[in-house]
Amino acid sequence: MKDFEQENDNAYLPLRDVVFQTIRKSILTGELKPGERLMELHLADKLGVSRTPIREAIRMLELEGLVTMIPRRGAEVAQITEKNLREVLEVRSALDALAVELACERITQEELDSLKRACDHFAEETRQGDANRVARADVALHDIILAASRNDRLVQMIGNVSQQMYRYRLEYVKDEKHYEQLITEHRKIYEAIRDRDKEGGARAIRLHIDNQEKAVIRMISGQKNKQG
Repeated sequence: MKDFEQENDNAYLPLRDVVFQTIRKSILTGELKPGERLMELHLADKLGVSRTPIREAIRMLELEGLVTMIPRRGAEVAQITEKNLREVLEVRSALDALAVELACERITQEELDSLKRACDHFAEETRQGDANRVARADVALHDIILAASRNDRLVQMIGNVSQQMYRYRLEYVKDEKHYEQLITEHRKIYEAIRDRDKEGGARAIRLHIDNQEKAVIRMISGQKNKQG
């Protein structure tokens, strides 16, 4: 949230929405941790705004499921739960499979070349030791596939769930033992699209997302066991 002043460069956005986007980004990138309390006065001081847009932004974040209201405690960042994870990834798996199938039909050679470079770039980022950079490289790769679908409604639908998925993806890529598997999965998705193999591409993307779900569920279960 330290970059609030730089990010507030759209004079046409209501202040409430700018504050909402700023806090939302901090939650999705892990700057604000699951279970962390959102103190209105502290956030207002930090962002240099009144408490009113903070309060409005928190209500919007609650509607998105990113913030939970706790009796006698107030607002806190929602925990990453197995139920929420499954719901987000069930939707994303179906939509991504459709995106891959459409990309197999519609992708251009230029986009294929970009997708190949994105696979290589992701592999390079895994060697840098920065989970946020790895997550961004993963998002960029998937965005190329989505754009190649040539379906604006699908782009919009995936956009509605992709940012919520970001914090699950971030938890997944924090563990470096997954990197080789991710690189292999990306390569298989690329090869299927290159070969116009719709069935193989859909299967590869579903496996890719299913593996993320299983890994994050193991992480959630491990955290519960530690707390217990």
